[in-house]
Formats: sequence, structure tokens, C-alpha cells
Amino acid sequence: MLLVCCSSVFNVGAQSYQGKWKLLKRSIGVSAMHMALLPNEKIVTFDRSEFGPSNITLLQGKCIKEDSKSSDCYAHSVEFDPATRAVRPLTILSDTWCSSGAFSIDGTLVQSGGYRLGEKVVRYFKPCMDCDWEEDQNGLLSPRWYASNQVLPDGKIIVVGGRYQFTYEFIPKLSGSDRILYKLPFLKETRYSALVPNNLYPFLHLSTDGNLFVFANDRGILLDYINNKVIRSYPVMPGGVSRNYPSTGSSVLLPLKLFSTTNSDNNTSTPDAEVLICGGTAPDSNEKANVGVFVPASKSCGRLIITAASPEWEMEEMPINRVMGDMIMLPTGDVLIINGAAKGTAGWGVARDPVLNPVLYRPDARNSDESTRFEVLSPSLIPRLYHSTAHLLSDGRVLVGGSNPNINYNFSALYPTELSLEAFYPPYFTKTKPRPSIVAVNPGLKIGYKQKISLEFTLEGSVILSDLFVTMVAPSFTTHSIAMNQRLLVLAFNNEVKKTSSGNYLVEGYAPETAALAPPGYYQLFLVHEAIPSKGKWIQIKQF
Repeated sequence: MLLVCCSSVFNVGAQSYQGKWKLLKRSIGVSAMHMALLPNEKIVTFDRSEFGPSNITLLQGKCIKEDSKSSDCYAHSVEFDPATRAVRPLTILSDTWCSSGAFSIDGTLVQSGGYRLGEKVVRYFKPCMDCDWEEDQNGLLSPRWYASNQVLPDGKIIVVGGRYQFTYEFIPKLSGSDRILYKLPFLKETRYSALVPNNLYPFLHLSTDGNLFVFANDRGILLDYINNKVIRSYPVMPGGVSRNYPSTGSSVLLPLKLFSTTNSDNNTSTPDAEVLICGGTAPDSNEKANVGVFVPASKSCGRLIITAASPEWEMEEMPINRVMGDMIMLPTGDVLIINGAAKGTAGWGVARDPVLNPVLYRPDARNSDESTRFEVLSPSLIPRLYHSTAHLLSDGRVLVGGSNPNINYNFSALYPTELSLEAFYPPYFTKTKPRPSIVAVNPGLKIGYKQKISLEFTLEGSVILSDLFVTMVAPSFTTHSIAMNQRLLVLAFNNEVKKTSSGNYLVEGYAPETAALAPPGYYQLFLVHEAIPSKGKWIQIKQF
């Protein structure tokens, strides 16, 4: 067996794998249970404030007074700079354990809920130098522990569910309708049991018609959240597998492909919205794991076109059993499935057989043989189990951190608390073809809906027009195998590449037509040529 860190190909026995790994930081001081990338290219990550002492202290004078006799001088949140690998401790006052988040239009991380005194808190972190957490102790109407968030077309954020909470609400509280708690019986109907719900952290995806797809346990609905009405119920996902916490699978909305029609006013057809859900385990797996029986996780994946007239699940199988896997949309439109275990469930010490190999899923290869749809990639050397995270960076790498299946920080357990951060380099980094580079976005980095835009870029050699496209990716908030608000659009661009006077290339196209396709806020813009993405450029889209 040969395992070499940072090589382009790993050899395990006779098997070779694509992709490579690099350790970025042995310890950032906290275990990265929650993670988000801000538009200033900084990562904000945090665990929970009741884990006890972390491995990094707050700046002098910033200790948090817990009561009249004790103070907490340890940081439970940090800012990480992927470029310099610098770590800055942050001050978080309330318990963020198993909380949720999303971004506001101006790029502020809006983070909600948590445990005990943190369960009704809404926190804000702005992407600016030396900023720290701001907290609204009464930002939520209902306690939200294991809830999910999604940005909506009007820029508001919907918060759905949570332990023993069969409701949803909106944040921030700016109008009368935001101060109403809306019932959602579907969340109670899909609960496996009170102790093992199998429907926490429900999967949320904004459909192209502006309604919300909600998936819990083994089934989904389309919710008109404005009128508090379920407008359609979808078939149960086949296989008898639970997909949500603690039987944790993962979900993505597959790329939304915007194609221009031929008429001059740039009308585009509304694309279908298709969801992919992978992994999870048997409904009773958590109960069995708690008595020492570790059931193999599921290999199954299902695709569902939620906008179809008569939607049906299309099932397929991953090459590896996986529970607690993260699914990350790459700039190319492919899906990276990473982290997790082959047996057991989410929870304290109830998983076994860490899955070290990521898997690449190519959505557009679904009609060919399975070996081209799924590709097993190079393994990490570090198990990433319960409370691990993964996040796309603007340079195309995937940041991986966390893993703490222990009640407190424990470095001698079977699977110790993990404080490190790694970068995974997908296979497009190891290809010999040249990488495009975006030089400019016109008319600028702030764009409006339907607006004509152009990308000037450089590329060594000739452009193959049929292998060129542009994607924009919404920044997500990742925790517990769910990347909230993750969204990738393939933009509508003209079938032509021009040469500029400086010798660069130019392509022209259009921003998305509606906020239902692309809710307002910041996105990473990528140009992809021959399956190799440029570095991302941050743009902001909204009604100007």
C-alpha cells in the first residue's frame, strides 16, 4: 500500500485514484462543525460553546463572563484565511450547537438557532476586517435546533423545522408577516420517532417557480410558504432508507441550465429543477448503533425532477456505502461526495468504518455506464465523521474540516476530535490542459436581472466553443452534511467567442431573469473550458 500526501494520484494496492489532498493547518483551535465562505474570501467556522475549553483563546480582555464566579476565555469560532492560513479567534456568546445559516443580500452571514440559550438567537457576521459576531438574543420566535435555512427570492431567509418544531418562520424580522409562526404538519408526519426523528435538518431547495422543495426522512413536498400551503406531494423515495438526521444523507439541487431563445429580447426558458439525494441508512440504524450494532449505510442515490408533471424517482447506486457524506457542487457542475462513514449513523460515537475516498458524480453522464457517472477519488488520511464539513473555495479547491463524534474535545478516543483543515484538489487540478482566467466582468461586479454581461478571459491556446460555459455558484452554509442555499446556474451565453484588441477572449450573455432562479446576493462566477474552471470572481446580483 502506498499513500503519499499531496500526490496527484494515490495508489492503494493496484488501484489508482485521481485528485490530491493537502494539509493546510494542523490545528485552527476549534473543530469545524459549521462553515461558511464570505465574499472577502475568509472562512468563518465554529463548533459549540459548551464543548468546554477549545484549543485557542480569545484575544486579551475578551473573556465571556458566564456568571459571577467564572469566565470563558476560549474561542469557539474562528476566521480562517485560506490564502495565508492565518487564524483569528472570534467571540460568540450563545451556544451554536447544531444551528443553521444563510447569507443576506449584502454578504452578511445570518446564522440562527442552536442549543439551550442559543436556540432563539440570530447572529450576524459581516465580511469586513476585524469584524466580530453580533447577536440578537430574541431573533427567532421558536427554538431552532437542527433546523434548515434557505434564501428566498425577496432576499429573506426561511428557517424550517428543528427538534420538536413543526413550523417555519422568516428572518430577519422586518415586517408583520415575519413575526408569524407558520405550521408545517409535514415535519411531524415524517418523524420516525420522538427520540430518533430521521427528519431533522430537512433538505430545502428553492424551485424555479419560487416555491420551496422540502424533503424529510424519505419524502418531499412543494411548499407555497407565502400562503402556507402544500401545493404538491412527491412519491416516497424507494429503498426503505431514511435520509435525514440522524440517518444522515445529503442533497443537492442539480445545475440549473439557462439557455437563451433565439428572439432578440433575451427570453430564456425556465429550466427544470432536479434534486439529487444520496446516502443515509435504515430507519432503525441509530437505535442499533446505540447498543453496538453498526448497520451498513446505504449506497443508493435518487434523482427527482420536482418541476415535472408526473415526477418519479430515478434510482442509482454509489460505489461506496455512505452516511454523513457532504455533497458539494463543483464549478464544473459535477458533484463531489465527501466525508462520512460506511456504518452507523450521526451522533456521539455511533459510526464506524470512515469513508476516506471522495466520489465524483457527473450528472450529465447518467445515461451512460455507471463507471462514468461515479468515480472514486484519492483518499484522505484523516477520518471525517460526525460534525465534519466541506466547502467550495473560489480557487476550485474544496476545504474539509471538523469531525468530533465525542461529547467534548477528546484526542484519545477511537475517532479523536479533529482540529485540522485540509484542501482536496478535484481531478481538474491534475489535468495538463490550460486553465482559463477571468480578466474582467462587464459592466461590473454588480449586475441586475436580465442584464447583458460579458466576460473577458485569457487562455493559452485556442478556445473550443462547444466545451466552454459559465457558471455562478451561491455560497452555502455547511454543517451536518447539508450545504444550505447551495445553488449552481449555467448561464445563458451567446454561441460566439470574440478576440479583444489586447489579445484576450470575450464571451457575452445574460444574467438570470428572475430572483426565483437566482435569489439576490453574492455568487462566485466561473468560466469553464474543457472541464477546467477558472478561479471564481465574486459578483452581486439584485434589483438595481
